[in-house]
Amino acid sequence: MNTLSPKIQNQIAQLQQMQQQMQTIGAQKSQYELAVREARRATEELKDVPDDNAVFMSVGSVLMQKKKEEVLAKLNEKIETLELRIKSLEKQETLLQGKFEQLQAQVKQALEGKPAPGAA
Repeated sequence: MNTLSPKIQNQIAQLQQMQQQMQTIGAQKSQYELAVREARRATEELKDVPDDNAVFMSVGSVLMQKKKEEVLAKLNEKIETLELRIKSLEKQETLLQGKFEQLQAQVKQALEGKPAPGAA
């Protein structure tokens, strides 16, 4: 890598950084998707529970008895919030992937000795 120009070394470092960011975004997205599946499963299970039965909800490290409607409302709110976060992460992922591919093409062309399109 010492024979590469500082500009190409910098671009390669940027590629590595972008790759790490994409992995981080992917991991966050997976966690949120798992949380959505769990919350949806909980709402499905609650549909079978009679309205007058005791329902417990985790509040921090404590389980608290709540009304079924209140627990369902909280779960639906959680699902909605997580889905918004997932959509946001997907947008970030798409933008980052585009930038990554563009920079990757520039580096490849520079390494092959060709001028990159749009490179100044």
